[in-house]
Amino acid sequence: MEHLTFTLTQTTQLWLFFVLVLGIIALPGMDMAFVLGSTLVDGRRGGLAALAGIVAGGVAHTAMAALGVGLVLRAVPALLTLMLVAGALYLGWIGWSLLRGASALGEVGAPTSRPWPATFRQGLLTCLLNPKAYLFMLAVWPQFARPEHGSMPAQAVAMGAVIALTQGAVYGAVVIGADRARAFLRGSGRAQVRAGQAVGLLLIAGALWMLWEGLGRG
Repeated sequence: MEHLTFTLTQTTQLWLFFVLVLGIIALPGMDMAFVLGSTLVDGRRGGLAALAGIVAGGVAHTAMAALGVGLVLRAVPALLTLMLVAGALYLGWIGWSLLRGASALGEVGAPTSRPWPATFRQGLLTCLLNPKAYLFMLAVWPQFARPEHGSMPAQAVAMGAVIALTQGAVYGAVVIGADRARAFLRGSGRAQVRAGQAVGLLLIAGALWMLWEGLGRG
């Protein structure tokens, strides 16, 4: 009876974790904007490469959380500030690159502008520099990964799988939607350029907000 109660508690905790993760991932941020921009520029293949990079970054974040990186960030707040500033600068660079190269969207039929391994690496770095993930480590992870819930490695694997699958579902929907929008805009080079510029400006605005947050913490 005690084992059954404990198993139900674990299952309930995992469902609560999923709901919270879904809300965090569905909230627009730098990961979603990067997937969106990559799809608008390079089509579904570029979007899926970006998605794969983001998921790989999520796996890395799970490993770091399991190893206690969040505790280190809590003990040394300057490291979190550094991550916020680095993430802001990197996000701003991506936004500026997209804004500057938005004219490339005028030729949808042109070959892919970036090879998918480069997009994958950029997606991985985007996720690794996403301050939202480190704040997640500090505020959310310790509430669910506890010794009384069972094996810590097993919990990390289960929670990491929830994060990866949720990222795949949410950002996969973004890829499909952006790819359809790209096809819809195919006949209008000006509309495609504006779409790329809009995503670039969104990333730059997000970078400025993150930089403000980082400097405020400092």
